[in-house]
Amino acid sequence: MTQNTMRLTVNGKAYDVDAAPDTALLYVLRNDLVLNGPKYGCGLGECGACAVLIDGVAARSCVIPIEGCAGRDIVTLEGLGTREHPDPVQQAFISEQAAQCGYCLNGMIITTKALLLRSPHPTEDEVLEALRHHLCRCGAHIEIMRAAMRAAGHVVEAQT
Repeated sequence: MTQNTMRLTVNGKAYDVDAAPDTALLYVLRNDLVLNGPKYGCGLGECGACAVLIDGVAARSCVIPIEGCAGRDIVTLEGLGTREHPDPVQQAFISEQAAQCGYCLNGMIITTKALLLRSPHPTEDEVLEALRHHLCRCGAHIEIMRAAMRAAGHVVEAQT
C-alpha cells in the first residue's frame, strides 16, 4: 500500500505522519512519535499492553490502522500527566505501588482512566469487568485493583 501523509492529534499536539493507511497506530506512536507508554504485547489486541484513549475510549493500538485515527483525539500514557503532576489515576498506581515488571501498567492505567471518564464512581465489579481482558503475568492484580479503586475515589485500607 502506498504511503500517505495523515494528520494525527496525539496528546493534544498535531503530527503529520507519513505511513501507509493500514499501519497500526502502535507503530506510529512508538517508532515515529517516540511515545513508549503503549507497549507491544501480543500484536493481536488481546493483552491490552498497547492501550490508548481514542476520543476518551480505551482502544488497542496494535490493531487499529492509522487511517481510522485522523481527526480523533488520541491520548497515550505520556499525555495523561507529567512526572511532577501525574494524572490522579497515575498517582493512585504510584501510591499503591501497583507494578512489578510494569509491562501491563500502560493498559491498566489507560483502561482505568477510560472507565472513570464514562463512570466516575464505578463499583468494584465494574472495575473488575473493565480490567478483565488485560493480562498481567507478574501477579500484581491485588495492587492494580487497589490502585483502580483508589483512583475511583474509594477508600483503600492501609496495607499491613
